[in-house]
Amino acid sequence: MTSAAPVARVGGLTALAGALLAGSLSVGPTTGSAAELAGSGSDRAGAAVLGGLDSAAPIPQPAAVAARLAGPLGDPVLARPAAFVIDAQSGRVLLDVRSRIPVAPASTLKTAVATAALTTFPDDRLRTTVVYSPPAGGNARTSGGTLWLVGGGDPTLTASTAPGGYPALARLSDLAAQVRAAGITSAARVIGDGGLFVGPDRAPGWRDNYVTDGDVAPVSALEVDAGRSAPEAVGPRSPTPAAAATTAFAAALMTAGVSVGSVATGPADPAAQRVAAVYSPPVRVLVERMLTQSDNDLAESLGRLVAHRRGLPASFTGATRAVRDVLAEAGLPVAGMALADVSGLSIANLIMPMTLVAILRAAVLPGRPALRTILTGLPVAGFSGTLGDRYTTGDTAIGAGDVRAKTGTLHNVSSLAGQLVDADGRLLLFAFLSPAEEAGSTKAALDRAAAALTGCGCTPARSTTVAIPPAASRPPAASRPPT
Repeated sequence: MTSAAPVARVGGLTALAGALLAGSLSVGPTTGSAAELAGSGSDRAGAAVLGGLDSAAPIPQPAAVAARLAGPLGDPVLARPAAFVIDAQSGRVLLDVRSRIPVAPASTLKTAVATAALTTFPDDRLRTTVVYSPPAGGNARTSGGTLWLVGGGDPTLTASTAPGGYPALARLSDLAAQVRAAGITSAARVIGDGGLFVGPDRAPGWRDNYVTDGDVAPVSALEVDAGRSAPEAVGPRSPTPAAAATTAFAAALMTAGVSVGSVATGPADPAAQRVAAVYSPPVRVLVERMLTQSDNDLAESLGRLVAHRRGLPASFTGATRAVRDVLAEAGLPVAGMALADVSGLSIANLIMPMTLVAILRAAVLPGRPALRTILTGLPVAGFSGTLGDRYTTGDTAIGAGDVRAKTGTLHNVSSLAGQLVDADGRLLLFAFLSPAEEAGSTKAALDRAAAALTGCGCTPARSTTVAIPPAASRPPAASRPPT
């Protein structure tokens, strides 16, 4: 590798980030097998070159890519992973290892629900409301009566009263202040309604410890701080998030000067009058947060809301069908897709590695600007989200700041799907999915594969030598929760 390669790569990344923020991201026309990856429609023809990258940079040669990744992907800890790598601009397939065989994706599946949400309602805000029924013979300014807290599927609704912060989340304290401003000084009953979502609150294939370990709350349309005991708390989630949210709202009401009698959960009276409402950040901001932090509660809520918008039940069954249908309508490959949830927590989920890369390419192509949030939401190696503490060792550091990828980790799955700029300045898209037992060493091995790809000047005229230490010399990494 020449000494100028790192400078070219960083420059390309900087320009790519600028293009994403400016909304000018586009690529040239597809070739070869790229049409299957890009989806249907005419949005590919005659498009400009990807802003900030050199369209004349040499495309990696498949044989060279295969040779470069043979060692990292051949690491026994990965247990024969599936792998798929393409050149983003041309769509040329650079590596294909069982890409058409559906496998368990873990949280890389979140790119699918992100696509569905951004296609369906990218600028919508999720509304949480309070409705009121006065006591018999009274009115809205009479003490007593019943207040219902009606969930709109926003798990980021928070009990925090701290000022500022990004994004600006919906707050229980604001709801309580609006109730008091409406002239209500007491409520005989406060009832929480999470009935927008239906069906089981846990999916087939979810492990019993997911809730107690704090990986996800039972799915509900009414949650506060995603079922956590306090904002940003860690540890177990509430097994009854709607009840916990209602109790937290009652506390906010009392702080606002509204006395409260009993607290319960149940359906709101359709004739009750709305007296307060708060709104989440736009869905595109929630999607970005979901991808960066691998937020399971947001993923499941967004999937149900897509289903609801499409006239399907707001359940696991409706969400999985809705997500698959949106992908199919976009012309993305969905053969063999079988989903039990949309967060990727279920070991019963199956998807082709090719589909994950096709989703990423749809976000790069012109004509679907809303999908660019998928790219900006991907964790950055060594800097943010679920990749923030990775790519710090000598054999992976070359990928820090370059690799942007969605992680996936379950008991029997470790995966990584994302994008990077190689040593020649080509934007590459990849998916690596390992069926190995969850371990820090498995994630480290995937990171070595992506790091090797970032250093790839994989053309006949380029040296592609980057030292990758043998497995015995690599330090182990600590095991992490599902991501």
